[in-house]
Amino acid sequence: MLKLHQELRQALERVADPAKAEPMRRYMKSAIPYLGVQTPALRKACREVFHGRPLASALLWRKACLSIWRNAKYREERYGALELTGHMLYRQYQALDTLPMYEEMVVTGAWWDYVDLIAAHRLGPLLLAYPAAMKRTMLQWSRSRDMWKRRSAILCQLSFEKQTDLKMLYLCIEPSFGSKEFFLQKAIGWALRQYAWIDAREIARYVDQHKVRLSALSKREALKNISRR
Repeated sequence: MLKLHQELRQALERVADPAKAEPMRRYMKSAIPYLGVQTPALRKACREVFHGRPLASALLWRKACLSIWRNAKYREERYGALELTGHMLYRQYQALDTLPMYEEMVVTGAWWDYVDLIAAHRLGPLLLAYPAAMKRTMLQWSRSRDMWKRRSAILCQLSFEKQTDLKMLYLCIEPSFGSKEFFLQKAIGWALRQYAWIDAREIARYVDQHKVRLSALSKREALKNISRR
């Protein structure tokens, strides 16, 4: 694990632009410093490092992901850990026993750049693969005291389009109706807006039905695609 992390950090340092590090940190309001690596260069470095040092089991893969995540000195290393969670070599390891890993990343990451990727691209596929178990878990997360678990539950179907379980989406949204948290209000609007591409009338109906309970931000975001039409 340590060797893989060292190689990742060295690869990121080679492609870093130190002049971009502080502006990136300020933009993301990050307590963790940046190296100054742009996304295309980061992904390329991750592919090269991870292809060159394959992990022999699901357990080793999860341990490597969490080791990089927990011991990251720079924010790009945590992005690297997320890249490793979705690496093509380990697609067969995406099972329910990865959920504790993603939960830790959501809770300790506690910011939208981590959480939104995990919700849409890690939790979402798990929901499609294990609908009953994941639905129970996401409904539990939607009522969590942790704001980022709530946001994850709301956004986990973001790319589902016609496969969206609309009843589940509404159930995940409703515990956060009264929240003053920007990131929950925004997530509600985003999730509803995404489904409006599939059924604008349904989203318009839902927003009208709950117009007193939905925040102004959530309503505005939800109806954005509809108003454009």
